Amino acid sequence: PRGARCILSGGSCKPGITDNLKSAFDLIFSGKARKYNRKFLQMASHYLIEPVACTPAAGWEKGQVENQVGHVRENIFTPRLRCRDLADLNALLARRCVELAQGIAHPEQRERTRWEVFEASERALLVPLATQFEGCAEREVRVSSTALVHVDRNRYSVDCRYAGKTVSLRTYAERIVAMADGKIVGEHGRSFERDRTFFDPWHYVAALEKKPGALRNGAPFKDWA
Repeated sequence: PRGARCILSGGSCKPGITDNLKSAFDLIFSGKARKYNRKFLQMASHYLIEPVACTPAAGWEKGQVENQVGHVRENIFTPRLRCRDLADLNALLARRCVELAQGIAHPEQRERTRWEVFEASERALLVPLATQFEGCAEREVRVSSTALVHVDRNRYSVDCRYAGKTVSLRTYAERIVAMADGKIVGEHGRSFERDRTFFDPWHYVAALEKKPGALRNGAPFKDWA
């Protein structure tokens, strides 16, 4: 919650306390020793945050974070939210977090709200935010003979000229991007369904030069107006 308040308010905190999440660590040693993964260190360096890991099974080191999770769930996610997409959800959460802070008294300075104390005492201590970090999981994958790449049990098309070749696949929260030769060769909105295939007919136009009949019967062109 402290980190979320900082990001919502246009700045980041200097130390960042992290739980022992797999997305941040490659190895967890005894005490606070950790081997951070490369992408997490890039993010911390981008926002000038010094990561500090919690000791395993030591919940008291995270302050009131666990209580705040329940507080946010009760006050924002009840009743269940309905949003058009991830961007709409994030905008709603940002607005509601500020509204909550503006409407709840500070636990120690009861005459002021949490937001007023934050504005007066904490905002000036934040590190200014840089441009948004390119947060994604990146790996090298081989494109199938039908110009598809696999992500989380779904398949996405790329330029058919890269069938059988290796591309760099970037998985973002909301989209899938395939890169090769310094350019984008495939991009789709990310789906959280299972066993679906997503075609972009334009990825297969080059194949029509050799198989023009595919325009009538080929799977990528089946629902193409």
